[in-house]
Amino acid sequence: MRLSGRTEIRKDSESESYETPQNEGYHPDTAATTCFPILTLPSSPQDWVFLTRFCFLTDFGRLNFKFRYPKSRCCQNILLYFDESSQWPAVYKRPDKDCYLKESVLRPENNQVINLTTHYTWSGCMVEGEGNEEMLSCVGGRSFRSVRERWWYIALSKCGGDGLQLEYEMTLTNGQSFWTEHFSADEFGILETDITFLVIFATVFMLSCYFAYHLKGRQLLHTTYKMFMTAAGVEVLSLLFFCFYWGLYARDGVGNGSLKILGKLLFSVSFLIFLLMLILLGKGFTVTRARISHSGSVKLSIYMTVYTITYIILFIYEAEFFDPGEVLYAYDSPAGYGLMGLQLLAYVWFCYAVLVSLKRYPEKQPFYIPFFTAYTLWFFAVPVMALIANFGISRWAREKIVNGIQLGIHLYAHIVFLAITRPSAANKNFPYHVRTSQIGILLSSPKGKGAECFPHHAYGNSSFLGDSQPNFTELFSIHSDPVKTIDETVARKGQEVPRNCEHKIITTTADLSSTFSPLPPPIPPRSSAHSPPPPRLTSHFTEYFSMQGATGMGSNALSGP
Repeated sequence: MRLSGRTEIRKDSESESYETPQNEGYHPDTAATTCFPILTLPSSPQDWVFLTRFCFLTDFGRLNFKFRYPKSRCCQNILLYFDESSQWPAVYKRPDKDCYLKESVLRPENNQVINLTTHYTWSGCMVEGEGNEEMLSCVGGRSFRSVRERWWYIALSKCGGDGLQLEYEMTLTNGQSFWTEHFSADEFGILETDITFLVIFATVFMLSCYFAYHLKGRQLLHTTYKMFMTAAGVEVLSLLFFCFYWGLYARDGVGNGSLKILGKLLFSVSFLIFLLMLILLGKGFTVTRARISHSGSVKLSIYMTVYTITYIILFIYEAEFFDPGEVLYAYDSPAGYGLMGLQLLAYVWFCYAVLVSLKRYPEKQPFYIPFFTAYTLWFFAVPVMALIANFGISRWAREKIVNGIQLGIHLYAHIVFLAITRPSAANKNFPYHVRTSQIGILLSSPKGKGAECFPHHAYGNSSFLGDSQPNFTELFSIHSDPVKTIDETVARKGQEVPRNCEHKIITTTADLSSTFSPLPPPIPPRSSAHSPPPPRLTSHFTEYFSMQGATGMGSNALSGP
């Protein structure tokens, strides 16, 4: 981590403030970037200022610094606090304690105070001339050793003086390895974890594209599967930006904050798309119905809008109101708790939708039962993870643990969906049975007659028979309004026929043959001694005629007069 900037605090009888240059690449989570803060403090004594925080390893933590300020403003101090309750929590945001009381909690025997003056040898300060003003230039460092990884907080002070004014540059490191040097200890392993999940999610996305190719060939590539592919693709892009960010950060300790923000946005977009897909599948979209009702569409639009706005508020809250002097987690905020509440509301909606779909289409149990069970765990995993992160994980290890758990939850959700929708004849959980070309017939039906409902379908794997094998039964699986003529004919005979949810008859070739009177038998040919033998039919014609139920044709043709 590299941190540099210029700080000035002037003190007069009316107000006190300090001005410093603008932040460049400021990293509020760990301050592990080069920054030039510009801050204006309210009217209060500003002889004590917080700079940054960093989580050091037990034996390899190192702080290298360079401070420079006018000799006329001597003498200023670097204060090093750690995360024990008697140290940093006892002084930060405590208006009842002045500068002297904040310094008093430090232990001089632990070298927690670095006096930036030539009288303190370890500060490395020297007097330099610059025009008509002498400057104190202090170059030095500190090593950190503790019983565990520990947060250290760095502050400046000049108690009882006329304020602070200095330029500074700090580099905080953990060891010399590319994977640890510029990383705070709570960030160890994030880059390796993101690279691993990037490879896995890229594999999931490629498999989904391969399955989509086969589904498209069988006209079973529905909108919900396309949403799944989109969520997986956006997840891959999100991890790619995260890997770029952490890779640059590992190289120079600065990184590019825009890459991290873009990665977070894409991660949230992927989550929202996947959540919407689950609710739509629960309501039966593309599984038991061709479209969602108008009222259902309005409710979904309102819910997803509220969820998106809450996410945006969370991003703004994290960027504007999270205090870098405190180790905070994104869900440890009002917007974070709001997201957890919306997640639980989505689960209640999901349960109701699945139960209604199963009640209307009990033959869909092989899909909906494992689907509901698997994603019940997923819906509860996010709020439970947030609560554990807020109250059950040590702050010096929270970021790396939460990052791995969060990616693992997303991967679980994607792999489960990929497994239950794989286009295989052995997959008994496959949800789709109506082809995309048949949905247009349903959607062309008049509104108000339940046109969005699919016909009932016995569960099986007939959708994945070889493409060369004819399946004439499917030609009659969905009908529009002209089926009414058959309905009236059957009703006159008093027969009961299967109907779908819009009360239309589902007919097959067998139904047609039983409904209408059979054709009269063919007229036998005249006997002739010189008549040529009839031509032999090929296997293709035999298969065609065998489907029509016209038995006895061949025997009549071969019989004599």
